[in-house]
Amino acid sequence: MSSSTATPPTKTPSDKSSRRRHRPDSTSRFEAYNRLQAAAVAFGETLPIPEIVAVGGQSDGKSSLLEALLGFRFNVREVEMGTRRPLILQMLHDPSAAEPRCRFQEEDSEEYGSPVVSASTIADIIKSRTEALLKTTRTAVSPKPIVLRADYAHCPNLTIIDTPGFVLKAKKGEPESTPEEILSMVKSLAAPPHRIILFLQQSSVEWCSSLWLDAVREIDPTFRRTVVVVSKFDNRLKEFSDRWEVDRYLSASGYLGDSTRPYYVALPKDRTNVSNEEFRRQISQVDSEVIRHLREGVKGGFDEEKFKSYVGFGRLRDYLESELQKKYKEAAPATLALLEQRCGEITSELAGLDSKLQATSDISHLRKFAMLDAASISNHVGALIDGAADPCPEQWGKTTVQERSESGIGVWPGVITDVNPPNATLRLYGGAAFERVMHEFRCAAYSIECPPVSREKVANILLAHAGRGGGRGLTEAAAEIARAAARSWLAPLLDTACDRLAFVLGSLFDLALERNRCRDSQYGIKSGNMDGYVGFHAALRCAYSRFIKDLTKQCKQLVRHHLDSVTSPYSQVCYFNEFQPSSGQNAATFNKFSQAFLDLSDTSSASNHDAMRDQENIPPENNNMQETTPGKAAAEARDALRESQMTIPETPSPDQPGDPKKRELGICNDLGPRKRVSRMAGNGKNSEYIRPQNGGILFGNGERSGSPYSEICLSAAQHFARIREVLVERGVTSTMNSGFLTPCREGLLVALMLDLFAVNDEKFMDMFVAPGAIDVLQNERESLTKRQKTLQSCLNEFKNVARAL
Repeated sequence: MSSSTATPPTKTPSDKSSRRRHRPDSTSRFEAYNRLQAAAVAFGETLPIPEIVAVGGQSDGKSSLLEALLGFRFNVREVEMGTRRPLILQMLHDPSAAEPRCRFQEEDSEEYGSPVVSASTIADIIKSRTEALLKTTRTAVSPKPIVLRADYAHCPNLTIIDTPGFVLKAKKGEPESTPEEILSMVKSLAAPPHRIILFLQQSSVEWCSSLWLDAVREIDPTFRRTVVVVSKFDNRLKEFSDRWEVDRYLSASGYLGDSTRPYYVALPKDRTNVSNEEFRRQISQVDSEVIRHLREGVKGGFDEEKFKSYVGFGRLRDYLESELQKKYKEAAPATLALLEQRCGEITSELAGLDSKLQATSDISHLRKFAMLDAASISNHVGALIDGAADPCPEQWGKTTVQERSESGIGVWPGVITDVNPPNATLRLYGGAAFERVMHEFRCAAYSIECPPVSREKVANILLAHAGRGGGRGLTEAAAEIARAAARSWLAPLLDTACDRLAFVLGSLFDLALERNRCRDSQYGIKSGNMDGYVGFHAALRCAYSRFIKDLTKQCKQLVRHHLDSVTSPYSQVCYFNEFQPSSGQNAATFNKFSQAFLDLSDTSSASNHDAMRDQENIPPENNNMQETTPGKAAAEARDALRESQMTIPETPSPDQPGDPKKRELGICNDLGPRKRVSRMAGNGKNSEYIRPQNGGILFGNGERSGSPYSEICLSAAQHFARIREVLVERGVTSTMNSGFLTPCREGLLVALMLDLFAVNDEKFMDMFVAPGAIDVLQNERESLTKRQKTLQSCLNEFKNVARAL
C-alpha cells in the first residue's frame, strides 16, 4: 500500500491503542458491514463492501497468515481450501469470547449455523462443502465462497477473502485448464476497486523473478490498493551480513516503486498441536527474534526509523485493521445510499409480484390489460406498414440479401440472372421492405421469357387445331403454348412473392414489441405490467403468425385466380388490340415504373458494367423481338413480324403449302366473318417455307425463318409477354396490396382479439397460470420479502452508524 495513502503505526500496540481500535463505534460499524456482507453473499447482491482479498501462489503462506490473524489454528492447510473455493473469514473482536466461536453461513442463506468449536470439525466442513459444490457444478474450482464467522477475544476486526492459490500446473486428475481458471477467478475477485489486495510472496523469491507480481500489477498497476507481504522472512535473515544489504532488500526499490513498501512477516514453523495461547506467544516470540537479529546479527543493524514499521506480523495486523476501518468509514455514505436504492427496488419488485398474484384471481383485470397490450402491438404493426423510422433501421432493418437468407428463399424460381432491385443494400422494414419486394417481384417476372418448345409439342397442338377447321390454327397453337408456359413459369414466381412478403410482415412482430417497449419506457407507461407474462406473449406471437399465414394462403389463392383468368382459353389477352409487343408501349410502361421507384442506395461507385447488368431485369425498348424469339437472328424476327401483318385466308397444313387446292381436301376458311388477328404466316413467299424439305415429316429439317415452327415460337413469345404484363401490372400488384396490407391495417386487431379473448375464462387463464405457477410466485415473493427485511435491517443499522460518525 502506498505510504502516502496510509502510514502504519510505528509503535508496538499497547493496551491503550488496543482499546482505541475496539471503540464501540468502530465495532458497531464492523458488525454492520459483516451483516451486510452476509446478506450480499446469500442473495447475490453486488455491494461495494470494503474487503481484503488475500492472493498469492500456493505454499506462499496465506493459510498460516490467516491462522495467525485468527489467533488459533484450525488445520486449514490440510483441506487445501485455497485451491478450490474462496473462503470469506469474518473476524470479530469479542472480549467476552475466551474461546473462538466459529459459525458457517448456510449455503444460499443469510443465516448462520450452530457454533463449531473443534478445529478439525471446521476443516471437515470446509472440505465437505467444497467437494459437494464441485460435484454439483462438475468443475475443478468455483468462485462461490464459503463464509466463516469467528468471534474471538484475540482476533482483530477484519474480513479477509482467502482466494485459491496460483499454480503453474494442474494436479493429477484435475483438468489442464485449472491454473487458468484459478488465475481468472482470483483476478475477478480482486478487481473491484473497493477491495484491498493482500499479496503474499516468499522471501526466497527475488522480485525480478516473481511469477505472480505481473498478475497483481494487471489488477492494480500502481499498487495503490495493494499491500505487499514478504512471507517466511526468517528464511532470508541469514543472508544479511551488512547494514546496506538489509536496507537495500527492505526498500525493494526498482521493482515495486518508491511509494510501495512491503511488510516482512515470519511465523512459527512448529506445527505441533499446541494451545491457542501458546500459538499466540510463539507468534510474538518470532517477531521479537526477527527484530533482535536485524539489530544484533547484522553489522550496523538496519534503518529502524525507515523500516521497523514494516517488519513483523503485529505491524501488519495493526495496519490491516486500521486500514479496513478507514475504508469502512469512507464507504459508509455510499453504502447507505446504495442500500436505500436497493430497498426501493425490492419494494417495487414485491409490488409487481403482488400484482401478479392478485391478477391470478382477477380475470377481468387480466383481460383488460391483455387487450390493451394486444391493441398496442397491433397499432405499432400498422404504423410500421404505413412508414416509420423507429426502432432504429440500422439495427432492425434488413437488406435484400439478409431477407433472402433469413427467409430461406434465396432465389426466384425460373430466374437465372441476379435480381437486384433499387435500394437492395439499404436496411428496410415494414412498408418500405414490402414495396421493395414487390419491385423485386416485377424485376424477376420480366426476367422470365417464354421457354423453347419442342417440335413434338408444337406439332401436337398445331395439328389438333388445324383439324378443327378455321383459319386460326397457328394463332391458337401459339396462344396455347404461351398459356401453358405462363402457368408453368409464373405460378412458382407468384408463390415465392407471397412467401417473401409474408416474411417481411411476419418480422414486424418483434419490431412492434421493441417499439412498444421503447414508447412505454419513454413515457413511463407500465402497459398493465404485462412484460412478465411469457405465456401470454407467446400466445400473442402465435396468433399473429397464424394471421400472417392465413393471409398468405388467401393471397396465393387470389393471385392463382388471376393467373387462371389470364391463361384461360376464353381470355382475350392474347388477341387484344392486335397484340402490342412489349418493346413498345408495354415496355415503356414498365420502364416508367422502374424510374418512379426511387433508388436511394449509394451507387456512385458502381461501374458502367454494373449499371448495364442491372438493366437485364428491365425489358428493352427497341429490340424485344431479339429476346422473345428463341434461336433466331434479329433480321429474321423483323421480317417475320412484318409478314405477320398480312391476312391469310386459311391455316396451312404442316405438310402442305398454302395452295388453293386445299379446298379440295375440305379445309375451308369461309365459316363466318373474317376476324383481324395476328398472322404468323402469310404470302406465297412464306408458304414456300412451310413445304416439307427433304422428306421431313412436319416442318422440315433445314428450317428457315418462315417455317410454322419458328412462327409459332415467335408468336408464343409475344403472347407470353402480353400475359406476363397483364398479370403483373393489372392483377397481382393490387391483389397483394389488398390481400396483405389492408388486412394488417384493418383486420389484425379483430383477428387477435377473436383468437386470444373469445374464449372462456378457464382457457384464457391457461396463458397466464401454468400448473404450479402460483406456488412459484408465492415462493419468489417469500424470498423477496426475506431479502427486503434483511436489507431494510442493514439500512437501519447503517443509518445508526452514519449518525455516530
